[in-house]
Amino acid sequence: MTVRSSVTPRASATLLLTALLATSCAGQPDNDSRPAASSSSATPHGYVAGAQEAAEQQSRLLLNDPRSGHTRVLDLTTGKVHRTTQVRGAVRVSTDGRFGYFHASGGTHVLDSGAWTVDHGDHVHYYRATIRDVGDIPAGRDTRVRGDMAVTAVTDGDGRAVLLDRSELEKGEVVSARTLPGTYTGAVVPYAEHLLAFTNEDGTTKLTVLDRKGKRVHSPDTRCDEPRGDAVTGRGVVLGCADGALLVREEGGAFTAQKIPYDDGVPAAERATAFRQRPGSDTLTASAGNNAVWVLDATERTWARVETGPVVAANTAGEGSVLLVLETDGALHGYDIATGKQIARTKRLLTGAQRAGTTESGPVIEVDRSRAYVNDPDGKKVFEIDYNDGLRIARSFDLDIEPVLMAETGR
Repeated sequence: MTVRSSVTPRASATLLLTALLATSCAGQPDNDSRPAASSSSATPHGYVAGAQEAAEQQSRLLLNDPRSGHTRVLDLTTGKVHRTTQVRGAVRVSTDGRFGYFHASGGTHVLDSGAWTVDHGDHVHYYRATIRDVGDIPAGRDTRVRGDMAVTAVTDGDGRAVLLDRSELEKGEVVSARTLPGTYTGAVVPYAEHLLAFTNEDGTTKLTVLDRKGKRVHSPDTRCDEPRGDAVTGRGVVLGCADGALLVREEGGAFTAQKIPYDDGVPAAERATAFRQRPGSDTLTASAGNNAVWVLDATERTWARVETGPVVAANTAGEGSVLLVLETDGALHGYDIATGKQIARTKRLLTGAQRAGTTESGPVIEVDRSRAYVNDPDGKKVFEIDYNDGLRIARSFDLDIEPVLMAETGR
């Protein structure tokens, strides 16, 4: 299925965004689920205009070959593959659960995957809608994008940041941006109707809590040298530091920051600098050099180091689940986090030769509540793994592109 869009310039913002492109998208209709609303004048609970509500999670994989620019969306519910606008030269793809952000040197392309989840605490809504190209954010390859249900924060490599209105992205437009004052170290992270950011003041890196207009409202008295890596969990936001991590929480309008230190000094090459998780999970993974994986339990505030083979990618579904490690032998390995013992292994999944050292532009492991997904670029395949059944290969998907980049939405 081909999704076409018509992109026109609409607005500009100073500093980071010098020009923004708005997209008016006809898109392709998706009729695989019942509409969320009927012809009744009453608006049903959870109704979202233009979307269809589904009974189960509507997961989709965003796939891209940077060399050719070919981009696909694989609908994991229907098995259908959708074609979208070419995005050449992307070095990574990130997502906020609905939108995909393809980061290249010339800018960041925004794609609406048309699948997302809204968690109301006591119940959850699952939605699917048209897949469409939203537009381009003219920010370079070092740009970091973080978002929640209200705003999307875009931070460039020079530390300048702007906020995009999420509702405009949902309409298929990138039309305005609000520039935040100052510069920041690492990504600006929306959390609890505020923004978490690191500022450098007189050579000292400080955690700062901002309101949505960029005004400082709190600065927790804690230190985090060389901040790298962040993840939102059910316990708060985890921020990576040279000596461990910070767990930032909001309760009753007050923000606290608790240090979760490594047990011993950790060499720079073995620090956790990029976290992977099942979205919302309190258990995070990160490479610990080339031959081990860190597992951070945000509930217990503890680190565990699991010795593995040479690591290509790692992830886990969370507490009680197996640690998934893709190794240079091309196979997916399962480790018991508590004991560090290997308990399962697949056949070779990856076609080409692999190097140790996890990156953002290579095979990854995406995890949701019941399955894991591994991309094999050279083999033009994606594998679906049942991690609760001895790493059984549940399905495999043959593609017409090399899926070098992959991210899962709808979660």
